[in-house]
Amino acid sequence: MSKLPKTNELGFFEIRLESIGGLGANLAGKMLSEDGVVGNGLNGVGFSSYGSEKKGSPVKAHIRFCEPETNIRDTTPIERPHVVGIFHDALFKTIDCTSGVYPDSNILVNSQKSPDELKTLMKITGGTIAIVDATGIALEEQTKANTAMLGALYRIIGFLDPESMKQTIRRTFEKKYPHLVEPNIRTFERGYNEVEFKTYFVDDGYEPQPFMRAEPLLGYQTQAIGGTITNPGNSILKDLSISRAGMLPHFHEEKCINCAACDTACPDFCFVWEEKADKRGRPQMFLQGIDYQYCKGCLKCVTACPVEALSGEREFNDGYADKNRVPHLYDLATSI
Repeated sequence: MSKLPKTNELGFFEIRLESIGGLGANLAGKMLSEDGVVGNGLNGVGFSSYGSEKKGSPVKAHIRFCEPETNIRDTTPIERPHVVGIFHDALFKTIDCTSGVYPDSNILVNSQKSPDELKTLMKITGGTIAIVDATGIALEEQTKANTAMLGALYRIIGFLDPESMKQTIRRTFEKKYPHLVEPNIRTFERGYNEVEFKTYFVDDGYEPQPFMRAEPLLGYQTQAIGGTITNPGNSILKDLSISRAGMLPHFHEEKCINCAACDTACPDFCFVWEEKADKRGRPQMFLQGIDYQYCKGCLKCVTACPVEALSGEREFNDGYADKNRVPHLYDLATSI
């Protein structure tokens, strides 16, 4: 039986996974809790919380472990995690992923950024930051980032047997998706072996920040009359960058024939056009580039392009999307 390294006042070791729909955090949480109980002899529970259950929407998975003799009568969301797994480093744009962490919590991030960069982004004072390029591993192994994140988590927490998780992966996939068993085991092993750590120590007397529960801006006394939708789903304010799973369309202007096949295939109106005169002086629409704020990386445009003016390439953390974004030319969107 595994031995828990630390517990809270209720006897629980708690893990919170922060993700978006489509990256597999819900399944990762189920597999992690199952293996802790079935494969390692602990008592445990795992559950997820999410909204509209669609790609790109926020997802949280909560896992509690305790000794076998301890009863679990708590299924509330985890507010003070010992370990946080963050499945996409763009989540920092919209969510406080590290809210409620202890000064010595372990924070795992799917990222290519350095621990120092992430420490600044997350605004934390101490703890261990672990990084793994789970997206890159998943693209190479043709799997999802969740099993690479599980491998890194097993390296971090230390008290669970990685060999038992490999059996859990096998049980999960072998009936319906037998061809995914070995790729996912390889992904798990690479996540375990390729994760990197850096520990930051806090000064004596530091008091950890409490968990901040999100409060709705509009209540029964302040709600707009008539059920007004103040931020519609197709608002120009939306940011789909956290929906991307590692790939982006790259625009090669010299090959473009301005046929608009890409614009027809794009579900999010990412392509920016401008009317100019052609060689004969006739007005024609010319493609200026891609507004990556609205691009979720589906790559339908790459498939539709007849002249290979668009190519699907890895989105590295060099700020490619920000550097090459061409904002839409509408008055309301130019300042965003």
